[in-house]
Amino acid sequence: MTMNEDKKEDLKKKVDESWKEAVSKDKTAPSDPNTPEVPEMTFGLFISGLLMEALIALGDAEHPVTKKKELSVPHAKFIIETLAMLKDKTKNNLSKEENDSLEAVLYDLRMRFVQKAGK
Repeated sequence: MTMNEDKKEDLKKKVDESWKEAVSKDKTAPSDPNTPEVPEMTFGLFISGLLMEALIALGDAEHPVTKKKELSVPHAKFIIETLAMLKDKTKNNLSKEENDSLEAVLYDLRMRFVQKAGK
């Protein structure tokens, strides 16, 4: 073997393809019956999640980890502003039901925020 052939031999790529087998096993493995199914994501479900987060930040719902109701005005403000931004960015792209729901959520959260932040 020449010196160039030795270098070429050293430079050969080694591809680890064991990950393909692991992915294949994951796809065919039965799911755990104790694991709850994740619902299909919808705009309404997304807004509900933000609503819940805002209610927790406003101290109107228990934090799922601490089990305490604690007011976090900056966090609540951030979530409300996020919802307002979504309303602006999705203008004329939502169904009537989605738009009405988003407006109702924003109104409710803004009223709660004024009440809580004013204390």
